Amino acid sequence: ITAELQSSKVILDPTTRKNLEIDQAINGGTKNTLFEVLNTTGSSMGSRLLKRWLNEPSKDLKKLECRQKSIALLQDNLLYDRVHQVLRHIGDMERILTRVALRSARPRDITRLTMSLEQLPQIQKLLCETTDENLLKLKNYCKPLPELFKFLSEALIDNPPMTIREGGVIADEFDDELDELRALNSNAGKYLLDLEIQEKERTGINTLKVGYNRVHGYYIEISKGQSAQAPVEYIRRQTLKNAERYITPELKIYEDKSLSAKSKALAREKVIYENLLDTINKDLKTLVNCAASLAELDALSSMSERAVSLNFCKPKLTEENLIEIKGGRHPVIEQTIESPFIPNDLYMNQKKRMLIITGPNMGGKSTYMRQTALIVLLAQIGSFVPATAARIGIVDRIF
Repeated sequence: ITAELQSSKVILDPTTRKNLEIDQAINGGTKNTLFEVLNTTGSSMGSRLLKRWLNEPSKDLKKLECRQKSIALLQDNLLYDRVHQVLRHIGDMERILTRVALRSARPRDITRLTMSLEQLPQIQKLLCETTDENLLKLKNYCKPLPELFKFLSEALIDNPPMTIREGGVIADEFDDELDELRALNSNAGKYLLDLEIQEKERTGINTLKVGYNRVHGYYIEISKGQSAQAPVEYIRRQTLKNAERYITPELKIYEDKSLSAKSKALAREKVIYENLLDTINKDLKTLVNCAASLAELDALSSMSERAVSLNFCKPKLTEENLIEIKGGRHPVIEQTIESPFIPNDLYMNQKKRMLIITGPNMGGKSTYMRQTALIVLLAQIGSFVPATAARIGIVDRIF
């Protein structure tokens, strides 16, 4: 658990958020927002974290420089692309683990968690040669859990039902007791046929039949003419006009098992499923750290890809009171217009703290101001920025 102080974040009031269209356009949609331009994450977790970063820019210079370094290293040999291909197969582990902790996780949640665990060795392989301290930390938190993965992959069928309510979730051959109950429930006809053949051979009574009805349950039927040959262990159950029906201790035990097999199988599945949640909860802290690390790796990979694809540069962050941008561009507008966006410069420092911007209506004054704010915001989430070069002093608020 880490504490995050409000004092370490850049202040963005509601009006600023609205006008900068960070993750919601002024018209209420999400199209043509900064988040839409920047988001190429492979997982829901990464997407949520990226949105959180955009809405909570940081003033922690060390943290921001750490992210910049990771973004740069992910560009080597297009590592971000290979990482992205793996992260696409990662489920929403954060939400799944919350449901596991609350014991409300559904079978398909566990299946997605299992699929996510299967990808961890690939993440380790991709990051095995990295020298970046931050990426190494993320790699260490994403260590595979082979025993848990084996347990979960063997426990559940490949495509389980939505809920455990109706059963059919636990895989065959995972639990001997459950297999026996399922066999009783599904193989009753074969058992009766085998018993009939066996009893005919043992007693020599060729009219012997084994059957079942809802009123009397299972029975062995012998015609009146041969009923005197019934073995002593046969207990009379019902007398008919032309036949006698019997039950044996063995058949009675099978009857008790078979008639309650379905409900017992469902109850057994629920017990196994609860034990399965207990097993996951034992590794919950490790899994939560893993999920958070995968989300951060995803967000960093997305920013790395965007930096390459959109020609962003790495800004120099400083404690000095200055903003120096060469060849700056508006990150959203340049993606929505057909003609090339015309870059522009900006220089402000302690002595030059205010600029008066003049020009005709629709001349680009507000675009220039918002562009500056967005470049500063991107810099203070650790991202590269749409410019030829930039030096940006850490700000504490965007108006």
